[in-house]
Amino acid sequence: MQISEVAIAGYRSLRGIRFPVAPLTVFVGANGVGKSNLYRALQLLQATAAGTLARELAAEGGMQSALWAGRRAVGAPVRIKLDVEIADETARFAYAVEIGLVPPMGAAFPFEPQMKEETLVQHGGRRPLTLLDRRGPTARVIDDAGRKQPLGAPLLASETALGTIQDAARCPEIDRVRRTMLDWRFYHDLRSDRDSPLRRPCLAVTTPTLSSDGADLAAVFATLVHIRGDTADLDAVIDDAFPGARLVVPPPERTAAFGLIFPDYPKRVFEAGELSDGTLRYLALAGALLGYRLPGFVALNEPEASLHPDLLEPLARLIVRAARRTQIWVVTHSQPLSEALAAQGGVRPRTVVKRDGETWIEGLRLGGDFADDDEEEAGEDAEGA
Repeated sequence: MQISEVAIAGYRSLRGIRFPVAPLTVFVGANGVGKSNLYRALQLLQATAAGTLARELAAEGGMQSALWAGRRAVGAPVRIKLDVEIADETARFAYAVEIGLVPPMGAAFPFEPQMKEETLVQHGGRRPLTLLDRRGPTARVIDDAGRKQPLGAPLLASETALGTIQDAARCPEIDRVRRTMLDWRFYHDLRSDRDSPLRRPCLAVTTPTLSSDGADLAAVFATLVHIRGDTADLDAVIDDAFPGARLVVPPPERTAAFGLIFPDYPKRVFEAGELSDGTLRYLALAGALLGYRLPGFVALNEPEASLHPDLLEPLARLIVRAARRTQIWVVTHSQPLSEALAAQGGVRPRTVVKRDGETWIEGLRLGGDFADDDEEEAGEDAEGA
């Protein structure tokens, strides 16, 4: 299932925004406009499925740091609202969670995030079906027989209902949504410094998907080379970025490792610890986007960091290639990268701006769609006529 729409309200610089998500979505904008808040909001949605949302918000500094700091409607609840729609050919699901403050007599730490409401609604039948409905500590679910049942013991205000429900037999559709969200991957911390885990061998375990910090990159490459036995895409991507270079992945024993041979030094293997920051980071992105099994959704935050400008065109081609296998979300402040993605993938990059202190997307209408979508539809209708 892919993400079809996201809505965020009351979170940092996001006062209230709703927008569609394409198979390849590219956000571009200057530093400080709130691009990373869009990215981070999706991470928080995943945290609801993992049951770690309160901890994630607490790590940001608690509710006093995470809440929208601008003007609010008088008397309105002070809350963060996160909504996501995911869908495939058979069904569409809308999940929403609202997080608020500790009530005056509440039994919680002063700035601890409190789950106020959660809903999961399934669309596609005769009428929408509410699979999960949580108000305060009480939650009800629709079980496999279509009956509304209490979830069980009262929930703590720091717990998400979606993260608590792990009974696939009793609540198969809820479990399906939860597992879909847990499968998302976010790549923003692919360090390439001297102490980076990318530079070290890792345990030799079959690894189809790169971890978020890239620590198992060598195992991802070894899985492609020695388990799948097909490196055509990987070889092409490396040659595109470093013409004439060749990836070397020795047969793993207890650990897996890799290196590069460059055409200027055909008898010398440059191990991961010797590679430049940009080269290593590009290889990590290749591992993230060409793994044996890609997650259903991949988010890249400023993937151009540490890369030489000559690598932006190959990076765009790598991202577009991967977008044939999975849904990809790119956040960047690089205009050249966004232009290359537009040229290579036929996508329209969305420019993120600050509008009276509020993060917004150029061309986005209040109804949650883009004005230029009407132009594209009109053009398609004209061609059809």
